[in-house]
Amino acid sequence: MSTTTTTTIGRDAELVVLAEKEWRRAQSEHRRVTAEWSAPRLARRQKGERHPVDDFLWEYYPIRPAQLQRWSPGVGVALAGDATQFLSLPGFATTAHGVVIDPSQLPQQRKAAERIAELLSATQARPGRFGCFALHEWAMVYDIDQSALRHAAYPLRLAPNEVRGVVDELGLRCTHFDAFRFYTDAARPLNPLQLTRADQVEHEQPGCLHANMDLFKWAWQLFPGAAADLVRATRQLTAEVRWLDMRAAPYDLRTLGVVPLHVETTDGRAEFVAAQRGFAERAAGLRGELLTVASALLSA
Repeated sequence: MSTTTTTTIGRDAELVVLAEKEWRRAQSEHRRVTAEWSAPRLARRQKGERHPVDDFLWEYYPIRPAQLQRWSPGVGVALAGDATQFLSLPGFATTAHGVVIDPSQLPQQRKAAERIAELLSATQARPGRFGCFALHEWAMVYDIDQSALRHAAYPLRLAPNEVRGVVDELGLRCTHFDAFRFYTDAARPLNPLQLTRADQVEHEQPGCLHANMDLFKWAWQLFPGAAADLVRATRQLTAEVRWLDMRAAPYDLRTLGVVPLHVETTDGRAEFVAAQRGFAERAAGLRGELLTVASALLSA
């Protein structure tokens, strides 16, 4: 029998009420999963080791393991029973139905929601583009020495002139500023769009790997208004997309178990696009959920 109930709290609003047993189970599961994600990172830090795939998830998105373990039911959910542990945290309040998120106590998240909703709505309204082949990673090593590479401890799987040849033949077509800004000086002029932070809303599109990875960032900026399970789902997607990103990169990361995806070949590009489309479909649902959270924060 379900221990979740729905209560009408206004003409247009409903509140989901979770029984204590149910929300404690969800909280425990969240902590278990995020602890598993964090363990390799913490072990590497103790040994002074680096991992160019996984470290990205902790450094580009600077959310510490302890932060990631925090749990929230999200806006629109009440925690029945003894939920006093949450009352010392920003954004939580007591009501007759249980402990809830009070958006009026989350001014930073409400401010972020305006910007996030604008970006995600614009992204969602555009058709996806699926012909970049992750060449942003190639553009980041275009015409520079091995010693200057971002992941200099790992060799390129192609010679520098071959990397240049692939980029020149296939062309760059990046739409995401936070990938474009890491291009080498020689590669930047090759991109048709000379992207800036100011025009991000104008160019973001739902096929972009990095735009879909960034859903994790937006979920975290809305937390605790965004539920922990939404944060976790976006983070899982980000991890999988990052793996594809580095499989398609020109680095040789086979010692880390990263099997190269040869986007310099016709078959490799077809495999990449198929994976990219699958991620875009998953991201569309998560983007919709984030828009719903942003709307709830802004309209409460």
